[in-house]
Amino acid sequence: MKFDMGATTLADLTKKTTGSSEDLGVLIKQLVAAADPLEGKFNGAGKAAFDSFKSRADSITSDLNGSLRAILGGQTGMDRSFGTGDEEQASNAHQNMGSANFEAARFGAR
Repeated sequence: MKFDMGATTLADLTKKTTGSSEDLGVLIKQLVAAADPLEGKFNGAGKAAFDSFKSRADSITSDLNGSLRAILGGQTGMDRSFGTGDEEQASNAHQNMGSANFEAARFGAR
């Protein structure tokens, strides 16, 4: 199995996730605003559910944004780890090349 990822993949993903987090808050506020004309049109359990949604919209937005922040933290950590791993791999390769005897690997003419 081969795993191939570009150097900026996780950074790009983090930028897109940040944009999605901002979009999500706006969409929830738009949903609440769009539901305003329905206020007072429900009775019973429907009214209770509608009122509960409207009163909890801010906490729902906060909870969703908190979850997205945790995802962003994970993406940032992965990006840092992949970058560190890439640097260590290059350093190890250069160190091992320095101690290698390339002349011994020549076959044939001298």
